[in-house]
Amino acid sequence: MRSPDYAVHVFLWGSPQAERDLRLVKEMGFTWIKQQFEWRYIEPHRKGTFEWQEPDRLVALAERYGLKILARVDNQPRWSRRDALFPGVGPPDRLEDFADFLTALATRYRGRIQAYEIWNEPNLAREWGNHPPNPTEYMAMLRLAYQAIKKADPQAIVISAGLAPTTASGAIAMPDTDFLRRMYQAGARDFCDVLGVHAAGYKAPPEMSPDEVAVNPRYNHGEPGLGRIYCFRHVEDLRAIMVEFGDAQKQVAVLEMGWTSDTRPGSPYAWHAVTEEEKADYLVRAFQYAAQHWRPWIGVMTVIYIASPTWTRDHEQYYWAITEPDGTPRPAYRALQRLPKS
Repeated sequence: MRSPDYAVHVFLWGSPQAERDLRLVKEMGFTWIKQQFEWRYIEPHRKGTFEWQEPDRLVALAERYGLKILARVDNQPRWSRRDALFPGVGPPDRLEDFADFLTALATRYRGRIQAYEIWNEPNLAREWGNHPPNPTEYMAMLRLAYQAIKKADPQAIVISAGLAPTTASGAIAMPDTDFLRRMYQAGARDFCDVLGVHAAGYKAPPEMSPDEVAVNPRYNHGEPGLGRIYCFRHVEDLRAIMVEFGDAQKQVAVLEMGWTSDTRPGSPYAWHAVTEEEKADYLVRAFQYAAQHWRPWIGVMTVIYIASPTWTRDHEQYYWAITEPDGTPRPAYRALQRLPKS
């Protein structure tokens, strides 16, 4: 990947506005899209029976616009678990079923899907079958996924799941630094090409260090010390763990990054809301900071979001987006469009 490289999260699945949104990405000067390829939609009813019409459409559209695909692969089908979790999210009873699905996916789109993110935020119980997060179990999944994809498409880039920045622990979550350290203890170095991270900016400007945030109650949500996660540069804490485990040559992919303008009463995000103009400024400065300080180890950086056409002001995602659901650019879109892509 270029350092940095430029991606934006899109919502094309089933969307009649897929071409419009891809055109927006292209006109912004970005080169990657991140799109979910949900297992439950592609192999929905029984093992070995696939529905390829929609992924075929999306891959062909991305190619038409000259955009690379970072596929987030997660969300198990009903048949893969004995319990009644569906439509919740959790690993399948047999990890081999997931590996077989990835073999089929990477074989069909060999050379056409450039990168795969394996699951999402497994350090949260709600993404792991409502069970306590388990880095060893996630590493078993990542290992089989890596082997399956690499056998089917050796040139594809396998990225570990983006981890949620969180100070919660116990049954509901595990801090991302703890989870990542245990991933490395279980062999992460050998089973991903790029390390995935999430990098929400919260209230802090992008240049503010975790050390500064940790001691400043305006930015650390009243959690001195632990609150160092509440900034874009928390990525550096995760990078330090990579270096600690001898993995400094590997790149990092920021799989989600952004600031929210959500000031709705009662919203859990209201405490760190910024204006749309601040969002625009901070996103540009985040790319500039990474280009100055994180080369060569920073790879793709994924902005959230080109808004789904289905979103309304009742969706929390609406307030992170850089466009309106009807495709109208917000200030952040225009600012990123002007940003030189070096």
